[in-house]
Amino acid sequence: MTDLQELIRRGEGEQLEFKKKTTHPSRISRTLASLANTHGGQVLVGVEDDGRIVGVRDAEEEIYLLRQAALHYVEPALTLYIKEWEEDGRTVLIVTVPESALKPHRAQVAEGDWRGYVRVRDESVQTSQLTEKVLQRHDALDMPRLEKLPLNKDELAVLEYLGKHARITLAQYMKLLNIGKRRAYRTLIKLTLHGYLKHHDKEKEVYYTL
Repeated sequence: MTDLQELIRRGEGEQLEFKKKTTHPSRISRTLASLANTHGGQVLVGVEDDGRIVGVRDAEEEIYLLRQAALHYVEPALTLYIKEWEEDGRTVLIVTVPESALKPHRAQVAEGDWRGYVRVRDESVQTSQLTEKVLQRHDALDMPRLEKLPLNKDELAVLEYLGKHARITLAQYMKLLNIGKRRAYRTLIKLTLHGYLKHHDKEKEVYYTL
């Protein structure tokens, strides 16, 4: 099994995404920013969502678009490491995005519209202003991985509450445990970054679900 096949076998996740092609720098910039803001990772360009290798038509053009995205559509700009891989006569780009020391990074999604993203499981999720403050301090991402630790009573209380209710907000969680905003938010974003909760910020008030 080749290195590429081994990567594909792992499937998409927190540190790996498949892309058939780079359609526009603003689209791929969200993925690049989310990886840099979380634990880093790789993008395989020339691979379908189901893991099928289709290759890229023009490797030079794809690399140019990726570099443009990293330099001009992500702020602060990112450095990418791109490797061309030949597999069964097809070219796949293995794009490595290191975890950044300059968090938070924002991606330009439209003219004058810059948004932050983090990687949650296999998705690039838009951040809130509070999330970005946590990223800036590296508080949430420097924590040990939750799957290797038992959950504490504060974390278990969120999951127990959501077992009975559809959603929870920061204010509700603060009231539930009678704790301050900073401590409550650290717990919620920690659980989100490690896949226990989903973060929703499309409505007027941010909320979390299982």
